[in-house]
Amino acid sequence: MTKPLVALVGRPNVGKSTLFNRLIEEPLAIVEDTPGTTRDRIYADAEWGGITFTFVDTGGLLPDSPGDLVASVREQVTTAISEADVIVFLVDVTEGPTASDVEIANLLRRSSKPVLLAANKSDNQRRRQDAMEFYELGLGEPLPLSALHGTGTGDLLEALLKVAPADTGDQPTEGTRIAIVGRPNVGKSSLLNAVLGQQRMIVSEEPGTTRDAVDSVIEWNGETVIVVDTAGIRRRGRVAPGIERYSVIRALRAIQRADVALLLLDAVEGVTEQDAHIAGYVLEEGKGLVIVVNKWDLVEKDTHTMQQYTGDIREALKFAAYSPVVFVSATTGQRVRKPIDVALVVQEARSRRISTGELNRVVGDATVRHAPPSKRGKRLRIYYATQVGVAPPAFVFFVNDHELVHFTYQRYLENRLRDAFGFEGSPLTMIFRSRRREASHQVGA
Repeated sequence: MTKPLVALVGRPNVGKSTLFNRLIEEPLAIVEDTPGTTRDRIYADAEWGGITFTFVDTGGLLPDSPGDLVASVREQVTTAISEADVIVFLVDVTEGPTASDVEIANLLRRSSKPVLLAANKSDNQRRRQDAMEFYELGLGEPLPLSALHGTGTGDLLEALLKVAPADTGDQPTEGTRIAIVGRPNVGKSSLLNAVLGQQRMIVSEEPGTTRDAVDSVIEWNGETVIVVDTAGIRRRGRVAPGIERYSVIRALRAIQRADVALLLLDAVEGVTEQDAHIAGYVLEEGKGLVIVVNKWDLVEKDTHTMQQYTGDIREALKFAAYSPVVFVSATTGQRVRKPIDVALVVQEARSRRISTGELNRVVGDATVRHAPPSKRGKRLRIYYATQVGVAPPAFVFFVNDHELVHFTYQRYLENRLRDAFGFEGSPLTMIFRSRRREASHQVGA
């Protein structure tokens, strides 16, 4: 299911990040319970009224200011606007409508996207009345709120429910959905074209779930594969120059619609912070992950280079150590079929079911080899475990007290499950439930 994407835009210092933190505070606490994925965040999920929204924070927008940094921010914001389902335009009620606000409002009207006008810093009755001045922007009724104190944010969320698009997750074509994602200039288009060039049995092209993206449906060794379009990378002429720079936002859509993501890395540049952002989102969404190192032909190699390079990737992406690594060259065609082959193996692993008997045998052996931890004289006891879901695989462990489960032991159990059953490329969800009372604790791994 694709979550509605909400972009927060506005001039610098109007309170976008404060509002972002206010809106995603509780869900973010849950996300950050996943060890190993700490990073600068520009996006996060929050649920309201039964709908989960993905909120995207953006830099302050000054439409016509000179300078490379400002131009970069403008590109980021423009990308966020192009990708968003709904835009929240934040203004500062203490300053009133400014010339920059007027220019941004004009930009937003041209986007043809639903826009909610939020008048921030409306901390008292007089300021709430002053918010009405923003009617002149022509974007409808201003919503007074205080991101700092939280007042009015509920009204904003209710307004989002009214304009958010219905679920666009309809996927009529059955098959494994594979997204090619990554930073700009790592070779996404080249790999996609190489794959489609080598596999000429294209069945059809179907509309994507957002805007005009088109996904390719192909037959691959007797299986149906849908290559998920990553924000129009095959129609480069329709994307403004430089606008792909905000690659995380583009990746969000493709990952949500896919079963498995191929994360392309540049062999010359290695793993970057942006790569880690995208890999972390794959993990959080419970999708399969294959790490594809492109431009391998440009690297000077000896007999140990590939092994050393894989080790460097594992070190940089410790939270995704379960993911297979494939080396390709989209330019020369070297091993370009391999990523799709591996992705299909990963999807099989995501869909694998383990019998309760087999599962408890492995868990029992694990507890014998490494006794569960104790706390204040009370030792963790695991009564039994069962699998409760697939894609990603989810397991419930019934224990005497879930608060005794230390992260290191949870990781130990996950590693034992991987040793026994594989699950290559797939995250696992580990749920520890206290058997003697109603409390439970979930840890995504």
